[in-house]
Formats: sequence, C-alpha cells, structure tokens
Amino acid sequence: MTRVLVVLNSSGSSMGRLEQWLPEAKLDPVLVPGAELPETLDGFGGVVLLGGGFMPDDDVNHPFLARERRLTTEAVADGVPLLGLCLGEQLLAQVTGGTVTAQSGETERGMCPLTVLPAAADDPIFGGLPGVPDEPLWMIENHEDSVTTLPPSATLLVTSGDCPIQAFRVGDLAWGLQFHPEVRPERVATWNEAALSEQGINRTALAEAALVHAAENEAQARAIALAWAGVVHATAK
Repeated sequence: MTRVLVVLNSSGSSMGRLEQWLPEAKLDPVLVPGAELPETLDGFGGVVLLGGGFMPDDDVNHPFLARERRLTTEAVADGVPLLGLCLGEQLLAQVTGGTVTAQSGETERGMCPLTVLPAAADDPIFGGLPGVPDEPLWMIENHEDSVTTLPPSATLLVTSGDCPIQAFRVGDLAWGLQFHPEVRPERVATWNEAALSEQGINRTALAEAALVHAAENEAQARAIALAWAGVVHATAK
C-alpha cells in the first residue's frame, strides 16, 4: 500500500478516525513524532500534518517545526498530496505566504457549522460532500490561533462567520483545514474541563452539543478523508 507520512506535532493529538479510514482506502499511515521527522519525503505518497496547541514557527519550544516546514515546502513543490489539520493548516499557510495570528479572536470549540463555498464545487475533496450545500459542514474545532490572510495562490473553499478561513487549497494537491475531521465528537467530553471553564465554556454542554450532529459529521469527515486518499492514489508515482 502507498505509505503516507502522518506528523504527530503534539502528544495530545492522534490520528483518530484516520487510523481506520486511511487503511480502508488502501493507504499505509506512518505516524511519526515531530522530533523524528525524516529529512525528505522519499518513499511517501502523501503527508498529513496533525494539530498542536502552538504557532507553526514556535521553533524555540518545538525545534522540529523548521524541518516540518521544509517537508511541507517539499510536498507543495514536488506535487506530494498534503492534508494540514489545524496547526497543519496554519503551517501550510505560513510556508506558502499566508499570515497566521496567535490568539486571533476567532476562537472555536466543539462542533461548528461551516459553509462550503461555490469555489469548492469542483474541488477533489470538498466537491460533492454529503448534505452540502443544502446543509452545513459539521466539524469539530479547537483553536484560538488562525490563518488571517490566505496565501496569494490559495483558493478559499470553506468559511464561517466566526472564522473566515476554514479550508483552502494551494495549487492542486495541498489542503489546509482549520477543523478536525479526524476527531470523534465523543472526544469533546475528555477535553480539559478547567481550561474550558476559564474561557466561560461548560464542558458538559459543549460535549452534548457535539453529539447532536455526530451522524452528519461522521459522513462528511469520512468523505473528506477518502477523497483525499483518492488524490494520493491518483498521483502515486
């Protein structure tokens, strides 16, 4: 099967549902902690950048980010399909000329309704998602840093009133998603209760709300993952 590099930026992150969905799509996900990243993408047919609660250029506290940025640049330049999630989206934006703002005021927690834009109609990942465009795209969010300026060559695909840049594509094969298709809604109930309370958020209510649209989220997130896997297979060398 085609090997895919999955970058683990934070010990608190995981592949979540991608651990099941990518093998179903005949991909072999290779989970690698940031500190152990390879020098190049040789041998990998795709890249997934997972999330993390820090900025994409916080090299002082996370020295591996410099290598991750180089690998991201390599993927974009060489046409290796890339899927950046949350921090991964922000890192893709930064290396391709966008702006990422810390504590941007676009904080989102839990299950959020998003709008897939007309520009996504012919996108390989976001075109034809279940329920869209008649219904929202329902995705789990957990961020306070945001992409605030798109890269010059990017196409905006998904937006919302709370955070305008929710998903974009750079070129034909690199996608950045502020949200988390890999996260199961049930996981919200395990988030840090004290940290949420400091932000005026009731974890129990947040977790209950996340389950209301769990079925739509499951179908839409799975469709995104499998569509991206299709892109990987179509471009495999």
